[in-house]
Amino acid sequence: MSQALATKQEENDSYEVDQSFYEDVISGLTGTYKTLSPKYFYDEVGSRFFDEICELEEYYPYQTELKLLPRAAKDIADIFLKPVSIVEFGAGSLLKIRPLFDEIKQVREFIPIDISGEHLNQACDELRSEFPNINIQARHADFCRPVDLPVFRGQRLGFFPGSTIGNFTPDQASDFLLSARKTLGKDAFMLVGVDTKKTPELLHNAYNDTQGVTAKFNKNILDRINREMNADIETKNFDHYAFYNTAKGRIEMHLVSKKKQSIDILGKQIEFKTGESIHTECSYKYAPEDFTALVSTSGWNVDQVWLADKDMFSMFLLRAKAVI
Repeated sequence: MSQALATKQEENDSYEVDQSFYEDVISGLTGTYKTLSPKYFYDEVGSRFFDEICELEEYYPYQTELKLLPRAAKDIADIFLKPVSIVEFGAGSLLKIRPLFDEIKQVREFIPIDISGEHLNQACDELRSEFPNINIQARHADFCRPVDLPVFRGQRLGFFPGSTIGNFTPDQASDFLLSARKTLGKDAFMLVGVDTKKTPELLHNAYNDTQGVTAKFNKNILDRINREMNADIETKNFDHYAFYNTAKGRIEMHLVSKKKQSIDILGKQIEFKTGESIHTECSYKYAPEDFTALVSTSGWNVDQVWLADKDMFSMFLLRAKAVI
């Protein structure tokens, strides 16, 4: 444990700080180019904000994928003739798993993995009441790291909806898919939601909603640092800023310092210049052929592809390669 954390916990034994969160924050904010990992958006408060985002008219990915999922689930149901275990990476509120349960009659087990434990447990309780015959085992974990799965005699189906794959750089996305392939096993499938490239105006509006919910979601990462590390960040001194980087094919989300300021995180002073930003998230968009090329290097083959109306969103069913 670092000296700063040890000192803070000596001052107040009831005050607990997540060591890896602390180290990632300090490392990210003391670099030449300030960053914070988007996985830290999803504490209980942040998860609620994201649920609100999904209800916004401007945020097309959620509603578009939700309409596409029943079609994909119906098309793949005949593939699974043996008992099925579904493993959802970054499960969130578990709303998108329902079409798979409805169409794939062989589902016997469901393992949702999410970093926000309390939010996940509440969602699992609701799901158990709807589907009492499915063994639901919540895992509070970082899905970017290997997760041990229980022994299961049947087929595995990985599930990664919501275009969360876009939060990785292409290299990171390839690494994640390779890790998921090893976790799920040689005979596994994986259903992945992938956002498509489209006009900058549509993309801009999706991440700059008129109600300001995305801005609250973005700023909550600073509030979380305040809550969990007794920091003194004035969130009003930062602006939410999101734009589509056409050259890199990605949305970038930032928190921009409105003035020269200094913040304290457990005794660590971090300086900001006026206009200096914290890069909090990327969301890469892929043409179908681009994502197919990425998948081919990651231990999978593309089995089927579904496109929403006007190519607004895509879903890919991947089949594990026999040898990686």
